[in-house]
Amino acid sequence: MKKKILVFIDWYLPGYKAGGPIQSVANLVEHLKDEFEFSIVTRDTDYCETKPYKGIKSNEWNILPNGIRVYYFSTAQLTRTNIRKLIWEENFDSVYLNGIYSVYFTLYPLFFLRKKTGKLIIIAARGMLSEGSLNVKSNKKRFFLIAVKALRLFDKVVFHATTLSEKQDIHKILGNNIQIKTAKNLSQKISGLIWKQKEKHTGSLNLINIARVSPEKNLLFALKILKEVKSSITFDIYGPIYNQEYWAKCQELIKEIPSNIKINYKGSLETHKVLKELQNYDFMFMPSTGENFGHIILQSLSAGCPVIISDLTPWKHLKEKNVGWDISLQASDKFIEVIEQCAQMDQTQYDQLSKIAFDYAQKYSSNIEIVEENRYLFL
Repeated sequence: MKKKILVFIDWYLPGYKAGGPIQSVANLVEHLKDEFEFSIVTRDTDYCETKPYKGIKSNEWNILPNGIRVYYFSTAQLTRTNIRKLIWEENFDSVYLNGIYSVYFTLYPLFFLRKKTGKLIIIAARGMLSEGSLNVKSNKKRFFLIAVKALRLFDKVVFHATTLSEKQDIHKILGNNIQIKTAKNLSQKISGLIWKQKEKHTGSLNLINIARVSPEKNLLFALKILKEVKSSITFDIYGPIYNQEYWAKCQELIKEIPSNIKINYKGSLETHKVLKELQNYDFMFMPSTGENFGHIILQSLSAGCPVIISDLTPWKHLKEKNVGWDISLQASDKFIEVIEQCAQMDQTQYDQLSKIAFDYAQKYSSNIEIVEENRYLFL
């Protein structure tokens, strides 16, 4: 009989605007659904949206096309009482909570689960305890963490870290007594993907950025870099505007950017369109202040689209691997140099880089050891 896993996450499929966490859980479910029976509890709206998803029934269990049960709470019915009722009615072996700050999808479940003995409780930190993340709304987050430790809310739970670095972050913030299992994030399950040559024009560059518009994604820094570039660049920006004040600063800077740089904001991009869209670009340019995993980085490589990113993600030593660059945010001149270098690449040079990036992503995606690491989380 399959072990039953009850999953709590603020946003889930068909949502996509919350980015990485949705993709992380969806990938995990898709890889392990033959061995475990997953039931997902989430909201009936996407990130920053108020209209419920089309085609789903709110406040009841739905069966998605892949056979997974999902309970979509409406805003009106998302209450402490209804979370408790669902937990007590469901039969499950383990609970998988995503993130640490969510009141309805982490804190309330944790509180009620303390009375359910014999259940394995796993919390995926989702990068929320990294230095970069803690620096955003830092006072509020640090007060929360002090309260959590005083209440011993994370006692008797197992944390899921996706990297050794994240494991160290968790111990640093929550103490060495916290139990942690490490399992890398799983890639999207894609079959039949082949490398396709893209036309590369020497002296120009098509760049793409797919991320929510917020300080931690560092779009403002990317624009400051491009302002200093002399080559002909098109920079297309995709993602929901999470922070309006930050976006206003970006718009002000865009007005100052010289005419050789074309900036286009193209709104949010649905998950199923991402890979196809990436195939239209030469490089991804996303110098974020940190990524727990960076699904979009792997997707970009999968599309044969090398990346120019910061060195604050798990994707390291990219230049040596010939799949892109990971550069310190303190080295603005290096970002400018690399972008100029990429613009001057000819077709042969670019084809080599693109094909190696594609092969690198394929090798990562077919790594059975990563599947086993995630399987072990629930055993």
